[in-house]
Amino acid sequence: MCIRYVKDEIMGIHYSYKNTRSAKAMEKQAKREKKLAERRAKKQAKSGVERKDETQNTIPLDTVITLDHLTNPDKK
Repeated sequence: MCIRYVKDEIMGIHYSYKNTRSAKAMEKQAKREKKLAERRAKKQAKSGVERKDETQNTIPLDTVITLDHLTNPDKK
């Protein structure tokens, strides 16, 4: 921060880059973390839907897998 004097009068306070550097860095980091959290939430929501579909197409554990199950998956 620089204070400029002209004939014993204060002109005003002029901020330099170094004074605001830490604040800008913190804002950038917060913005990055926010975007990352949104991406993670979106990815989890998307993968959660896929998992539900996978559970519907599975064969129960107590049944024996036969050649008929492998060749005709649509047949129940």
